Amino acid sequence: MHSLAARLRRLPPSCGPVRLIGVDGHAGSGKSTLAARLAAALGGAPVLHLDDVASHAELFGWDARLLREVIGPLSRGENARYAPYDWRARRFGPASRTLAPAPAVLVEGVGAGRRALRPHLARLLWMDLPREESWARGRARDGAEQREFWSGWVEAERRHFAADPSRPFADLLVRRSAEGYEVLPGPAGAAGPDQVATQGEDPEAMC
Repeated sequence: MHSLAARLRRLPPSCGPVRLIGVDGHAGSGKSTLAARLAAALGGAPVLHLDDVASHAELFGWDARLLREVIGPLSRGENARYAPYDWRARRFGPASRTLAPAPAVLVEGVGAGRRALRPHLARLLWMDLPREESWARGRARDGAEQREFWSGWVEAERRHFAADPSRPFADLLVRRSAEGYEVLPGPAGAAGPDQVATQGEDPEAMC
């Protein structure tokens, strides 16, 4: 993981002074865990979770708001401010969060590699877990309480990736292995040689 972080640090800025790193993949594939570990390896890099940007009304229709509230300010070297969505209360919170224009900022979530964001990314990572396996993990994680939501989500995600796929544009494919994470060149072909980044934590902790 530290080797991957070192490679990302050497990239030129992509969004004003920021190296914006996208972490995309199917729901339940392990994006949040990867982003947390990578952020730690980057010395505490900020992480924007797209679950805080999306909503029940706009599962994928949030790109204009993200560009306005987050990408625009970061590209100018300014703090970005946004109100996170509360999925249980079904409303955006009254308090705003601040995202500083750090040297590296991670954006993780389904759709992090969408076409509206790709011009601003220094690298796009794709959690390479098949969608059915990812969705099974997600359903098991969220339990019966979210069963109805998952039924709608699966169809929405299918439609999103059919219209705006991310994986073909990924610079790196990330796969979970017994040793940790295996990082492979992605379809975009901008990566270096194959590499294994290890983590000693329980693989079942992946979310």
